[in-house]
Amino acid sequence: MADSPTLDPGLDSPTLPDSPEVVVRRCPRLRVSVEPVLFLAMFSVALQGPLYTQYLWERLSEDVGYNGTRERGCGNQSRDSLEEEVQTLTSHWSLYINLGGFLVGLFSVMLLGPWSDSVGRRPVLILPAFGMAVQAAVYLTVMYQKLHVGYFLLGRLLSGLTGDFNMILAGCFSYIADISDRRSRTFRVAILEACLGISGMFASIIGGQWSKAQGYINPFWLVFTVNLATVAYITICVPESVKEKKPAKLFTLCHYKSVYQLFTVPAVNRRRCKLFLYLLTLFLVVSVHMGAKDLFVIYELGSPLCWGSELIGYGSAAEHLTYLSSLVGLRLLQICLQDTWVAELGLLSNISGLIVISFAVTTPIMFSGYGFRFFAMATTPVVRSKLSKLVDETEQGSLFASVACVEGLSSLVATGLFNALYPATLSFMRGFPFLFGAMVLLIPAAIIGLIELCETHRQYSNFAEDS
Repeated sequence: MADSPTLDPGLDSPTLPDSPEVVVRRCPRLRVSVEPVLFLAMFSVALQGPLYTQYLWERLSEDVGYNGTRERGCGNQSRDSLEEEVQTLTSHWSLYINLGGFLVGLFSVMLLGPWSDSVGRRPVLILPAFGMAVQAAVYLTVMYQKLHVGYFLLGRLLSGLTGDFNMILAGCFSYIADISDRRSRTFRVAILEACLGISGMFASIIGGQWSKAQGYINPFWLVFTVNLATVAYITICVPESVKEKKPAKLFTLCHYKSVYQLFTVPAVNRRRCKLFLYLLTLFLVVSVHMGAKDLFVIYELGSPLCWGSELIGYGSAAEHLTYLSSLVGLRLLQICLQDTWVAELGLLSNISGLIVISFAVTTPIMFSGYGFRFFAMATTPVVRSKLSKLVDETEQGSLFASVACVEGLSSLVATGLFNALYPATLSFMRGFPFLFGAMVLLIPAAIIGLIELCETHRQYSNFAEDS
């Protein structure tokens, strides 16, 4: 029985575990997975992101009496003081609203993730999906009533209390860890991340065209509807992946304690050190990704690019297409390369693309930067898979809750750092934050390479001792 292959759901051929130990999965016959959940949730987030930023831009432009660079001639390189003020206000309000949501979400995710190890994954997927629907309803109210943009913060806080999108990410990745074996896990995680990109691409194109034709309110109704559809899909179509469920209190410090023990209890093969290093890698990679993503729309709206809703939609689609191209590249490169070096190539692609974008002054150069980043999202699935393989199957919820908190913290840091850095560097280089991000990515490249070299040296030493 131990030597028989295990068939991973969603794959056509059987796969063998990496180690001689028997890999016991909780629900080996599970067929319906959580890819549609992440697809729908990401569609909602990607659809509302650019629309929300553009609404902030136009609303704040009205407040300061700014008519836009297009009426003054977009080719004019002289900086308009009102334009700088609008960009600064938009960046700062994005910071305040995201800051509130991320801070509340950090505590919620740390509570819900370990709880899911006992009660199952479905409850922690339903709660944040419903919270995102409530957020969309608040945003619609603000737009209909033309309330102050500060009321957007209320929607973010309510969504953060239920875990927000980070909890959906944590729940979906924990679910995949439950149903996949060690060998196929990297690719299964990459499929999830590809769902992020495909849905984001469609949402960006639809959002750009729709907002150009009808404004911002009607697309937000779709956001609200998609979030409710996500709740319905999880409730009706997603089986539970935790086989041995047991009742557990939600509001207890034991859940926080389980996360703490994950990083403090001694373990073999320097598990704690690897957990910290891989989490640091994920923190830096996601910080750069989120920081740059927050600025892309503002960067494209300002001169000399001066993009409209249609071009912004295509730009966002090109950004999200990176997920799909990274999935294809990862699958091909896994044939001849270890996961570590696939991750390194992903970082190289990301760095080169950000450098090109930082100097973009025309539309072709901007899209060239997006093109150089075609393999940029290959790093994060590798890191998530390596983290998942370091812990027991009963600790997956605690682990991915920690990962979600790290991603939430990285988003918080990225939002604060990049949104503060952008207006501060407008006077001498608009693209400096992207160049800064490229330099930061050199650190995770060094960490991943160092871990691989140390692991190779340890295996070589063990082989020499045995011989």
